[in-house]
Amino acid sequence: MSTLQISCATVNQTPLDWTGNLSRILACIDEAKKNGADFLCLPELCITGYGSEDLFLSYWYPQKAIKQLAKIIPHCQDITVAVGIPVRVQEKVYNCMAIIENSELKAFVAKQYLAIDGVHYEFRWFTPWEHGQVISFDFFGTQIPLGDLVFDKNGIKYGFEICEDAWRGPIRPGYRLKERKVDIIFNPSASHFAMGKTLEREELVKESSTLFDVTYIYVNLLGNETGRMIFDGEIMVARDGEVILKNTLLSFKDYQVKFFEYQKENTIVYPVFSSANKNEEFVQAASLALFDYLRKSRSKGFVLSLSGGADSSTIAILVSEMVKRGLAELGLESFLEKINLDFKPASDKPEKEIIYRIFTTAYQASNNSSQDTFESAKLLAESIGAEFLHWEIAEEVESYTKKVETALGRKLNWKEDDLALQNIQARARSPIIWMLANIKNALLLSTSNRSEGDVGYTTMDGDTSGSISPIAAVDKYFIIQWLKWAEFHLSYPGLAQVNKLQPTAELRPLENQQTDESDLMPYAIIVEIERLAIRDRRSPVDVFLILKEELDIHSEELKNHIRKFFTLWSRNQWKRERLAPSFHLDEFNVDPKTWYRFPILSGSYEEELKELDTY
Repeated sequence: MSTLQISCATVNQTPLDWTGNLSRILACIDEAKKNGADFLCLPELCITGYGSEDLFLSYWYPQKAIKQLAKIIPHCQDITVAVGIPVRVQEKVYNCMAIIENSELKAFVAKQYLAIDGVHYEFRWFTPWEHGQVISFDFFGTQIPLGDLVFDKNGIKYGFEICEDAWRGPIRPGYRLKERKVDIIFNPSASHFAMGKTLEREELVKESSTLFDVTYIYVNLLGNETGRMIFDGEIMVARDGEVILKNTLLSFKDYQVKFFEYQKENTIVYPVFSSANKNEEFVQAASLALFDYLRKSRSKGFVLSLSGGADSSTIAILVSEMVKRGLAELGLESFLEKINLDFKPASDKPEKEIIYRIFTTAYQASNNSSQDTFESAKLLAESIGAEFLHWEIAEEVESYTKKVETALGRKLNWKEDDLALQNIQARARSPIIWMLANIKNALLLSTSNRSEGDVGYTTMDGDTSGSISPIAAVDKYFIIQWLKWAEFHLSYPGLAQVNKLQPTAELRPLENQQTDESDLMPYAIIVEIERLAIRDRRSPVDVFLILKEELDIHSEELKNHIRKFFTLWSRNQWKRERLAPSFHLDEFNVDPKTWYRFPILSGSYEEELKELDTY
C-alpha cells in the first residue's frame, strides 16, 4: 500500500521580518519532522509574506528571498518541503513554490493564473506562467527546473494549484494535472479572509477532489500580515467529495501544523471542525487583526473615543475579545510577551488587569451629548475593565466658533450653519484624543463604519481620526445586530444600555432628537442599495428595478433613497481616500486601497439619476 505522512502548516508572516519569517518556517519543518512527516506543504509566498506589494518589483527583494531559501534547505533532511517564494527571472517575477527534498532544491513550480479582483493586484508584481513550459533557473551555480511540473514521492504523484489557479473554472491547472495522473493536488494559498468565505473554499476543495479524482489539500496563510488583509490560516483536506481534515481558523499562534496519513487505496477521516457563523467569524477575525496590528506596530495599547453608541462600543468589545481569546489560546506568559507588556497580574483572572493597562477610553461630551450615552459608555468601559476618562469639549467648541464669528462679523446659527456647527464638535474631539494616544504610545482607534463611509456621514479629522479603523469594512446594519448577539452570546451585560439606544451622532441640540437614520435613510435600505451599487456595480436604474421587486417600499421613496445614496457616494470619495487603514472583513469593502476605486471628481451620476424619472 502506497502511503505518505503529510503535514500542512500555516504561518503568520510579516514582510521584511526576515529573521522571524525564517524562524517560523523552520519551526514548522522541525515539528513536521518530529512527527514523522514525509512531506510538508507551507503557504504561498510565506518566505516574504504575501503583502510585500511593490517590494516584489525590486531586484534585491526576490534575491534576498532566494538567499533565505538557501538557509531553509539544510533543515530539510529526510523530508520534502514545499515553500512559497517570489522568483525573479530577468525582468519578470514569478509567484512560485520551491520544492526541497532531502536537503536538496528539486524545482520551482510557478503560478499560472494571477488574482486581479477585489483586494488583489497580482498583475502589478507578477507574471503568469504559461502551462506546459519549463525553464532552467540558476540557483547559486546549480541549474534548477522552474515551471509547470509534477513530482513523485514514495510512488505517489503530486502537483500544485497555487491559490488563484484553482478558481479559474474550466481552464484551471487541475484538469491538466488530472491528465498527468497525479494522486494529490496541493493548493498553497494566500487567500484573504471574508465572513462566509470558508464555506466557498470548502465547496471548491470538495468538488476538486471529485473532479480530478485526487486528494486535494488546501493550506492558507495566517493573521493580519500587513495591516488590512487578514488570512484565516485554513488547512483543509478533501477526498471523494468529502472533507477529511479541517483545522480551527484564525489562530493567535505563530503557526499551526496539521498531520494526516495519505493512503492511496483508503481514506482516513480526521476531526473536522464545523464552520463558525458570521457573528463569530467577525469577532474572531477582528480581534486577531487587532492583536497582530498591536504587536507588529510595536504600540503599547489602544485609545478609543467611546461615545456610548454602537460603533465605538463594538470596537471596545473587539479589544476585550482580543485579550480574552489571546489569553485562552496562548496562555498568560506568551500573550504578554507578544504584546510586549511587562507586568505580573495580581489575580488568577488577569483579563481586566491587562485590558486596563492597554486600553484607554474617553467620553468627550459636547453641549449636545446626553446623559444616556455617558452612562452607556461608562458602564461598558467599566464592565470590560478599560480605563475610562471623560471631559467636556464645550470650551474648545466655543473658542473655535467665536474666532470664526469674529472673522465673519456675524453669529453662527443652526439654520444657516448646521453642518459646520455639527462638524466642529467632532473635530474638537480629535486633537485631545490624539494627544492622549501619543502620551500612551498607543494606536488611536477610528470608529467609522462602511455604511457611513458610503455616504460620507463622517467628520473628516473628527470621527475618522485614527491609526486604524477596525470596522470601516462592515455595514452598520450588521453592527447593530452583532451587538445584540454579543450581549448574550459573548456575555457582555455592559452592552444592555448600548443596545437600547437609537444610533445618533448627537451633534445637534438635544431637542432636535437627531438620529442617523433620519439624517440618512434606514440602514437596512443603505445595505440593499450598497450591495447592488458597489458590490455588484449596478447603475441607479438597475438598483431601482431590482429593489422595487425586493422591497416593500413606495417607488418614489425608493427613488429618493437611491438618488441620495449615489449623490452622496460620488461627492464623498475624497473622504474614503483619507480614511485610516481598515481590516477587510466582509465580501467587499469601500477602501480604494483594497477593493473599490472611484474617481474623486466626477459628474455625480447626474445623467444616470435623471433616468429614474422615466420609471
